Amino acid sequence: MSKIGITTTVPSEILFAAGYQVIDLNNIFVTADDYSDYIDLAERDGFPKSCCAWTKGIYGVCVAHDIKEVVGVISGDCSNTEALAGVLEKRGVKIHPFSYPHGRKLADVKAEIERFRECFGVSQESVEEYREKFNQIRALAEEIDRLTYQDYKASGFENHLYQVSCSDFNGDPDLFKEQLAEKITEIEAREAKEPKLRLGLIGVPPMTVDLYQYVTEFGARIIYNEVQREFAFPRWQEADNIYQLYHDYTYPYDLEFRLQELNKQIQERKLDGIIHYTQAFCHRNIEQIVIKDELELPILNIKGDKLNQLDSRTKLRLEAFLDMLGDLKEGQA
Repeated sequence: MSKIGITTTVPSEILFAAGYQVIDLNNIFVTADDYSDYIDLAERDGFPKSCCAWTKGIYGVCVAHDIKEVVGVISGDCSNTEALAGVLEKRGVKIHPFSYPHGRKLADVKAEIERFRECFGVSQESVEEYREKFNQIRALAEEIDRLTYQDYKASGFENHLYQVSCSDFNGDPDLFKEQLAEKITEIEAREAKEPKLRLGLIGVPPMTVDLYQYVTEFGARIIYNEVQREFAFPRWQEADNIYQLYHDYTYPYDLEFRLQELNKQIQERKLDGIIHYTQAFCHRNIEQIVIKDELELPILNIKGDKLNQLDSRTKLRLEAFLDMLGDLKEGQA
C-alpha cells in the first residue's frame, strides 16, 4: 500500500478509496521524540528562522521519511503551504493540491471535492462507502468527547489525542476503531471528577501538549478542543454525503461561521474561560483581534514556537489567568 502525506484534514475518504495509507505529517512531527531534528533539517535546507515550526516540521518529515506523495491544502489552512508544496515538488515529491473554497458555498465545495476525486480515479459510490465506514469511527470519537465534558471521566489530553487522530485514523482505520472502543471501555470504568474550572482550547492543536496536565494542577480541565473536535466531524450525522460533510467543517472557512460554533459550544459546555493557542509566525495570530471581541468569555492567547513544552513565562501567565477565573467564579457564586 502506497503512503500519502497530508498537511491537514482533507477528504481522506477519497485517498483510502484510492488504496493509499494516509499519514498526517503533523502527527508524525509533533509526536516524535526527536521532533526538533525535523526543524533543524528544514533550516539546513534554507527555511528561515522566522518560518512557522509546523511548516518546517512537515518538510523535515517528508524528507526524513522519503514521502513521495503529499496532499497540500493550499487554501483554507496554512498560508505557507503553497510555498512549501513548491519546495517539496522541487525535491521530487508529487503534490496533489486541495483547496477549501473561500466563501464556503456548497456548490464550490462540491466542485473541489469532485475535482479531487477524479484526480485519484475513484467512484462516488466507493467514497460514500468510506464515509459511512468512517462515520462509525467518528461516533466513537464523539463518545470520548461526551465522556470529557458531560461525564468528566476522560482527560483533556485524551480528548485532544483521539479527536486529532481522526485526520488520518493513524493510517489504519480498522485498528484505530478498535483502539477507540477499548479506550472508551477504560474511561467508562473511571469515577467522575468534575473540575473547578471548565476550559476551552481554541486555535491550532498545540505543540505544547503538557498544557493539558498543567492546568489540572489548578483544578481546571480542558473539556473542549475546538479544531481537534472539527477533525472528527462532530456533525457527521447531519451530512447526507461527503460534500455536506466537508461544507460543515468550520476551521478552513470564514471566521464568522467558526465563531457561531464556538459560541454554541461555550454555552453547551458551560465554559469558564478560553485558551487561544496560536503558533509563532502564523497568519492566524491576527484572528485573535476578532475572537476576543466576539466571544463573551475571558480569553488568554498563548503562542508556541519550537518547544514542545510550556516555558516558564507561559506557565506564569496561565497560572494568573486561572487564578482570575477562579476569583470570577467565586464572585458569581
